Amino acid sequence: MIPEGSLLAAHDLRKAYGSTPALDGASFSVHPGEVVAVMGPSGSGKSTLLHCLAGIITPDSGTITYAGRELSAMSDAERSALRRSDFGFVFQFGQLVPELTCVENVALPLRLNGVKRKAAERTALEWMERLEVDDLGTKRPGEVSGGQGQRVAVARALAASPKVIFADEPTGALDSLNGERVMELLTEAARSANVAVVLVTHEARVAAYSDRDVTVRDGRARDMEHAV
Repeated sequence: MIPEGSLLAAHDLRKAYGSTPALDGASFSVHPGEVVAVMGPSGSGKSTLLHCLAGIITPDSGTITYAGRELSAMSDAERSALRRSDFGFVFQFGQLVPELTCVENVALPLRLNGVKRKAAERTALEWMERLEVDDLGTKRPGEVSGGQGQRVAVARALAASPKVIFADEPTGALDSLNGERVMELLTEAARSANVAVVLVTHEARVAAYSDRDVTVRDGRARDMEHAV
């Protein structure tokens, strides 16, 4: 059953790698503009859940519905297009392209969607200004600090106006001060743009920026807000 008003929802997901179950009946939902923290110990299945929700991997069974469409009914090409247009990603180590400048990195999703370079870079600079890194436009990732690079990565995730951002341990490589600033900027920007955020973390201080916590343990998800 899809929760009313949800943008992205999964029901009874199961995924195994060989004989090892990663997800064992996990369910999840997120609404537009909502920040949901997916928590759990290492090996609990939280990253597998995120990758299933993003259409990167296919669950063995269960359903995932995005904006009224079932992901399993889409072709690989349709899911890839969805990740370019509607989904944004922030990873633990940023994963910026080292050969590109910071503004070119932020503009990259727009360029992949066919936006002309000048228009893409203009939008990129607007997001970089909101993330307080617009002065780094001509620098390459190797020339900026970890906190600055992660803010560039957040700007890149937001630049193409996604509906959902998947953030996998986005502060895991940062000190606490830089991590908190990245989370402040990410959640403020996402909520102002009505973008949903699925945030995978094992840190309570990071989860504190979310609207709701979902704990994954032994491949099952438990919504802490609605737990009895």
